[in-house]
Amino acid sequence: MNITLEADYAVRIVDCLSAQPTKIGAGVIAELTDVTPRFTLKILHKLVSAGIVRSYKGAKGGYELARPAAEITLRDVIETVEGTYTFSRCLSPDHGCKCDHIACHRGGCRFQQVYDEISEAVRAKLGQVTFER
Repeated sequence: MNITLEADYAVRIVDCLSAQPTKIGAGVIAELTDVTPRFTLKILHKLVSAGIVRSYKGAKGGYELARPAAEITLRDVIETVEGTYTFSRCLSPDHGCKCDHIACHRGGCRFQQVYDEISEAVRAKLGQVTFER
């Protein structure tokens, strides 16, 4: 199982910004992270909307972290682009179970509890790792 390419790029972008002493332009970020300029802008927009990154307009504009790197976690970044991490889609509130297990239709899928425990363990671990250098 892999995180999406967008989440991987978002992590690269935030890590890149955490290494910069001042704001930098989207083109520089794209070059440093090896992400296309268009995809970089798309991801930056999401990170700005989530309050992880701050943007500045104009000739001296650019991007920087909106809060200290020590306060930004991998979970923050990954869930900004992917939504809440769940091990299985059956844990998503909008997922309509289509399996044939009778227990599922009674609200008691025997696997859901395990999936939920795995999901929470991953979310907790991602929440422990920050971008502090």
